[in-house]
Amino acid sequence: MKIFVSILLFLVPFFLLAQSTNEFRGVWIATVDNIDWPIRGMVDAESQKTEYIRQLDMHKKNGMNAVVVQVRPAADAFYPSQYEPWSQWLTGVQGKAPSPYYDPLEFMIDEAHKRGMEFHAWLNPYRANFNIGSASIAPHHITRQHPEWFLTYGDKMYFDPSNRQGQDFVVKVVRDIVKRYKVDAIHMDDYFYPYRLPNKEFPDAAAYKRSGSPLAKGDWRRSNVDSIISKLGIAIKAEKPWVKFGISPFSVWRNKDMDPAGSDTRAGVTNYDDLYANILLWLQKGWIDYVAPQLYLEIGHDKIAYEKMLDWWSRHSYGKHIYIGHGIYRTAERNSWAWKNPKELPEQIRLLRKYPNVQGSIYFSSRSFDKNPNGWNDSLQNNYYKTPAAIPPMEWLPQNGDR
Repeated sequence: MKIFVSILLFLVPFFLLAQSTNEFRGVWIATVDNIDWPIRGMVDAESQKTEYIRQLDMHKKNGMNAVVVQVRPAADAFYPSQYEPWSQWLTGVQGKAPSPYYDPLEFMIDEAHKRGMEFHAWLNPYRANFNIGSASIAPHHITRQHPEWFLTYGDKMYFDPSNRQGQDFVVKVVRDIVKRYKVDAIHMDDYFYPYRLPNKEFPDAAAYKRSGSPLAKGDWRRSNVDSIISKLGIAIKAEKPWVKFGISPFSVWRNKDMDPAGSDTRAGVTNYDDLYANILLWLQKGWIDYVAPQLYLEIGHDKIAYEKMLDWWSRHSYGKHIYIGHGIYRTAERNSWAWKNPKELPEQIRLLRKYPNVQGSIYFSSRSFDKNPNGWNDSLQNNYYKTPAAIPPMEWLPQNGDR
């Protein structure tokens, strides 16, 4: 009996640990260009519902507790909106409603919540026309209503980040979603000022001159992005204080050779210097609730090593949550040899769990799991995510009163 009691006492802490696990386990579901959902050409509403449920059930089986679904990829909507037209990636033609009619966003939220999963509504803030030569653009699309708000760069059209009317329009779109839908979070990715095109400057010289700003151009651009992030944070919390606001930036804030506070990396692009997204400021100011850096490169990478970036972000959370973005899509890339290694993802998970300031993971992207790459579905189900996990609480937010 004494031996039994001793064994029981030894096991109790481990049992309690397993039962009280808090870890964010999310998946990005990309709709732009039909990357994940709906499958290209799948315009029938019932088929769309069936496919979404299939993906959701797969992720639930793998131990996930959240989905991050792209609902506004290019100033369009996967829901009925008074501000923006139906997305072309939903029905094939921008402005065309689904048939038979349904509200995809309401449906997707309900299905996620039925399974005990959070739903984070993913929006792109500035992209307005994904491909000028081929995109379907409705007559009432905002680029046709207010062409003066937009700038063309390469084959895409973007909101001018310095245009305050454009900013306020985006804020209205986001506030409308938060007001009408039971989203758990608003989520934005890494596309702020666009990634640089070779030998081509973003065409905002005239806007900069008109502004009369005393700031250097780079600082002025950063202040423009700061402005919309601040406005969005205020609007979201004014509508529903419990709804989270998260950003998924490119992996590197700044290289150490540019800033002593930067990371030990040699990235050709950085958030601060190229995308004009000062993520650390947003965390410091409390404008956002979580950051999900896209650490899509492998352990030991010669320029942007996963383990170095993991450590750097863990030291720059400012009390907010960090969810690591894993690039499992890279298993399909012919020359990504590190991602052919079955040990790559498990080791990434083991490493991040060593950091108390890192609360979980998000995987890009959903359909990458369809083929059980490197047996990782099995690894998650039978090992790393075998024990169900609750979403880590954010103590600075009130309790969700909308579910």
